[in-house]
Amino acid sequence: MAVWIQAQQLQGDALHQMQSLYGQHFPIEVRHYLSQWIEGQLWDAVDLENPQEEFKAKRLLDGLIQELQNKAEHQVGEDGFLLKIKLGHYANQLKSTYDRCPLELVRCIKHILYTEQRLVREATNSTSPLGTMMDSMSQKYQQINQAFEELRMFTQDTENDLRKLQHNQEYFIIQYQESLRIQAQLSSLATLPPADRQLREPSLLSKRATVEAWLTREANTLQKYRLDLAEKHQKTLQLLRKQQTVILDDELIQWKRRQQLAGNGGPPEGGLDILQSWCEKLAETIWQNRQQIRRAEHLRQQLPIPGPIEDLLNELNSTITDIISALVTSTFIIEKQPPQVLKTQTKFAATVRLLVGGKLNVHMNPPQVKATIISEQQAKALLKNENTRNESSGDILNNNCVMEYHQTTSTLSAHFRNMSLKRIKRSDRRGAESVTEEKFTILFESQFSIGGNELVFQVKTLSLPVVVIVHGSQDNNATATVLWDNAFAEPGRVPFLVPDKVLWPQLCEAINIKYKSEVQSNRGLSEENLVFLAQKAFSSSSNNPEDYRNMTMTWSQFNRESLPGRNFTFWQWFDGVMELTKKHLKQHWNDGAILGFVNMQQAQDMLMSKPNGTFLLRFSDSEIGGITIAWVAENPNKAGERMVWNLMPYTTKDFTIRSLADRISDLNHLLFLYPDRSKDEVFSKYYTPPLSKAVDGYVKPQIKQVVPDFATANPDPTGLNQTYMDHGASPAPVSHQHAYGIYPPMSDTVLDPDGDFDLDDTMDVARHVEELLRRPVDSQWGGQQS
Repeated sequence: MAVWIQAQQLQGDALHQMQSLYGQHFPIEVRHYLSQWIEGQLWDAVDLENPQEEFKAKRLLDGLIQELQNKAEHQVGEDGFLLKIKLGHYANQLKSTYDRCPLELVRCIKHILYTEQRLVREATNSTSPLGTMMDSMSQKYQQINQAFEELRMFTQDTENDLRKLQHNQEYFIIQYQESLRIQAQLSSLATLPPADRQLREPSLLSKRATVEAWLTREANTLQKYRLDLAEKHQKTLQLLRKQQTVILDDELIQWKRRQQLAGNGGPPEGGLDILQSWCEKLAETIWQNRQQIRRAEHLRQQLPIPGPIEDLLNELNSTITDIISALVTSTFIIEKQPPQVLKTQTKFAATVRLLVGGKLNVHMNPPQVKATIISEQQAKALLKNENTRNESSGDILNNNCVMEYHQTTSTLSAHFRNMSLKRIKRSDRRGAESVTEEKFTILFESQFSIGGNELVFQVKTLSLPVVVIVHGSQDNNATATVLWDNAFAEPGRVPFLVPDKVLWPQLCEAINIKYKSEVQSNRGLSEENLVFLAQKAFSSSSNNPEDYRNMTMTWSQFNRESLPGRNFTFWQWFDGVMELTKKHLKQHWNDGAILGFVNMQQAQDMLMSKPNGTFLLRFSDSEIGGITIAWVAENPNKAGERMVWNLMPYTTKDFTIRSLADRISDLNHLLFLYPDRSKDEVFSKYYTPPLSKAVDGYVKPQIKQVVPDFATANPDPTGLNQTYMDHGASPAPVSHQHAYGIYPPMSDTVLDPDGDFDLDDTMDVARHVEELLRRPVDSQWGGQQS
């Protein structure tokens, strides 16, 4: 199926070449609907030049037609009705076309697959990581489907042997009844006259001897048949275990890992359709073999013959029960995880699914699923099978749901749509651990039976770790806990242990994935960005990425200890950058207009070699979720001296008043975006259009931004009133010391030159004071801005 998935992505001439492979001889719809089956068959194992191989080709043709017919039978609804007719028609068409020459079908499909693989390889370049990964995936799928084909043949073989055994045993019983009849006749001779007895007895004794000899031989033969059948079942179960391990312990665990990484913004984990089809094939094969073993046991009970077969059958029955138990309990999974940062009194949803529910007819008596929130300690006890006495760590409303069967998709699932965490019971915290570091999990559990109550299962599954918050202000730190857990959790861990420290490159990968996801951008963090972050995280000045390759970062450094000289952690600063970019700067980041991860000193070094009016945008070092403009200009206080200025950082509050693009437009002293692009070339498409003319005598005011000492005449082309916001600028002196954000002195008077009261100036002062009052006192008057 992997090849077909890639083939559908072909474009242009490659797509036309692929489409031309199909027609009346082999419809493209057959390739589409049977893609997984087709790619799983051993077409290359058939030698087209050897007529003796025709039986293999005939088996492949019969299998193809059977798969088409099965696919057709499962179509329901209005759309399914037409597809059902079409697939049935294709089955008949292929049978009539290739029934007398099945090798031609193999030749046709081999050509199609070879050409598709070549086209895909040329399009994706098989040397690329993507091409290599897809080739590997295709090979893995082929191995899995090949193993299923072997299991099908093994199961068919034991079915034939079982029927032969049953037939021989039935004949044995008939002969045994004949021996009993002869014995009865011999016994009745005692009532006959001696002459008659002597006449008939030799014949009956001869018959009895012949039958008993046959019975003795046949009993040994039956015993051998039984032992041979049991040995074949042992081999089948060994292959079943191996195949189940590949699917459950490799493929399903990898899907769960992808689901966990998707919680950090990684690629979607992918659908469950292929996994479900594999699990259903496992269930079907297991159940067929279980039924065969039970029939063999019934034959043994019907005709007990002394020997080791009884113990062998008991062992087989125990093994097959273990295999099906592992399959059922492992395929009860969470398709849609609950939110990992869970706020109390807030509605949330989740979906659980039983991948083998349809195949095992669990939906005939739909089970109910219950959701409970439990602590990390309770989860540990649960996995150790310790008695938790149905304890929970909180109350969830609407926490019961009946599983529903969807016939069109053959899925059995329970959709919890309106759950709400009413209250949470916290445990005693360890050391410096905060409430946003405490992990919980949602336990989903159910009970159902299969095979007419033959087997009863209690199934349980745990969600990914959940951090419970009661206020939005805790979201930032809770997200850090989830990010660290999702990124660095190891398979099969004890809930919910994670390493306390990780290599810096590992953390870089995690935060880069998170950043691209949050900002919804293909532009991730560059190597220069990551060096900047390393400098911030480790208080280092090295610009060499290699210096950080083997450095480790602890959880405390990530989100427990404040950065030097700051009152926030590394994660809190980084999360603030993501939030600001996501809400207000997404387009500019995608355009490459924001350098962002540059400190004040680096900005100065970059700008001093550029013409006056060159500016860049960088994230503030001193304020969470702040971005500042740095530009080079003449020093107004010293002729001939150039210096770099830094505007007081903008935050979300500022951009809710006026956008970044409009603010840059307002500042006429900003001319070129670093290194040398005209600012209008970069930002003009985001400028707010000029206001319309006055209507009904009213003039609508317009807000503009100014920076004192850099304000220049800027006539309003619209002729409308403008309201100006001033914004403090701080120079970056050559001494490279941090500079305080300063405001120029206010106007000395609100009177005009004639001594009259000036309303406009007074309104400007009032707005200025109002703007000051909106800003945090500490950051404006007591803290350094950078």
